[in-house]
Formats: sequence, C-alpha cells, structure tokens
Amino acid sequence: MHGPVAASRVMSSEPVTSTREAALTILLRLGQATAGTMASQLGVSVQATRRHLRSLEQEGLVESPCNTTGLGRPSNLWRLTDQGRDHFPDGSQEFAQGLLHTMANCLGTDQLQNLLGQQATAQAQRYRRLLGDYPLEKRLQRLVELRRREGYVADYQPCQDRHNWLLTAFHCSVGRIAQQFPVICSQELQLYRIIFPDCHVERVHWIQEGDHHCGFRIQQNTPAKCF
Repeated sequence: MHGPVAASRVMSSEPVTSTREAALTILLRLGQATAGTMASQLGVSVQATRRHLRSLEQEGLVESPCNTTGLGRPSNLWRLTDQGRDHFPDGSQEFAQGLLHTMANCLGTDQLQNLLGQQATAQAQRYRRLLGDYPLEKRLQRLVELRRREGYVADYQPCQDRHNWLLTAFHCSVGRIAQQFPVICSQELQLYRIIFPDCHVERVHWIQEGDHHCGFRIQQNTPAKCF
C-alpha cells in the first residue's frame, strides 16, 4: 500500500517527538507533498503547517520550488534538501570504523597506511584542482569553504605576516574514527603538504594531544634570489 494513507499508518505506530520532526519524516517518506497533504498527516491546520515549513526552509532543511499540478493555480510541493536528509541518523561512521578494523586485521597496519596515503593523495589532487593557482590567502579561503561543506568547523588567519598562516579545525568530521586510527591524522598532515607544495606545513595543535582544536602552520616558501 502506497501514498499518504500508508505513510499515515506507518507514522501512527512511531513516536513523534515534535511537529517539526514529524514534518521532516513525512517528506522523507513521501518525497514531496503540499502543505495541505502534510497538515492532514500531522493533524494540525494548514496555516500551522506552513509556519513550520517556513521555519524549516530558513534552516535549509526543506525547499519548495513552485510546481503546477494540472489546471488551476500552482501548488507548492515541499521536499527535503540534501541538508534535510542529513538531519536523519547516519550509520556511515560506524560502517567506516568496522571497515577499517577489518582492513587492518586482514592487510596489516603498514598496508592500511599505504591505502590511506593513496586516498589522501587523490583527495589532495582534487583539492588542488579546485583551489587553482591563486595566491595563498585565496587558496586557504577556498579550502576552508570546501572543508566546511564536508562537516569540518574550519578557519584560517594570518600569524605574523602574509607568509605565515594558521589553518585550524575546531571540529573534525572523522574525529571519532581518528581516535582509533591515528594514522588518519598523519595522512591529514600529508594532505595539506600536497595541497600547498609551495609552502612548509607543520602541525602546531592537535586534538589527540589535548588541544581543543587541530592547527597547522602554513608558511609560504621564499623564492630563491638570483645573483
């Protein structure tokens, strides 16, 4: 059985913590729906449903491109954004941890480190293509934007002059995995060294050693003078 009736029956057997969460779950199940359809599922007025949807839209969790469903005035069909889908529990971290444990047991630590090194190199090359050949500050800005999209809380700032920069990560999207496999942190240092081949990169802060963030000093190499 499919459609709103089926979704309603399934939802009735599940605990609903809030109208907000219920609205997101409806869109996850139906793919897209009008405010009227959702109101009937939620058991609240259409006006109340629209208020919830507008709030969720402001948070970037839902969107409503204008759609026409047959004759008459256009009807707004609401749907989840990618961010809205990410709102639901994700077991990828547990899967990754289990996979790494299996690989370490089957291949050994050295082989696992080689594989992670290859992955870091491929990732670094992708970053370099996206960053281009801009001045260092511009490349740092672009890198921070990319890392934020991947779940990192990252930032950068000058140290003393424009030849020295501090790249920081206050939250690492793979931090829990790195606690069990510190080699991932080693690969991160190598990642930045490949991304910035014209710079000297060193780790100066590390969450694994008790700091509240990870930090990397990036110093642009001084061009050799010709005599």
